[in-house]
Amino acid sequence: MVSGKVRIKNPTGLHLRPAGLFCKTAMQFESKITVHKEGRNEDVTANAKSVLSVLGACVKSGDEIEIVCEGADEKQALEVMTQLVIDGLGE
Repeated sequence: MVSGKVRIKNPTGLHLRPAGLFCKTAMQFESKITVHKEGRNEDVTANAKSVLSVLGACVKSGDEIEIVCEGADEKQALEVMTQLVIDGLGE
């Protein structure tokens, strides 16, 4: 298992379009990929391969998320997913 933290730069956070790209990219990997976000009242964990799960995490601009990858291609998955967020998720 590998993980890394990254801050969301998109002004609108992970709304439908960037969440869709995030999930589409996650589905290319065999590894289980989850997104963990610490909140004021509770922590949220979302399945990175499910758009509804990612949208349900309510990730906003400036939030720090932890991407956790577990499986055969976990290192490559973490690298690609982290870079996707750093690059602005296509926006």
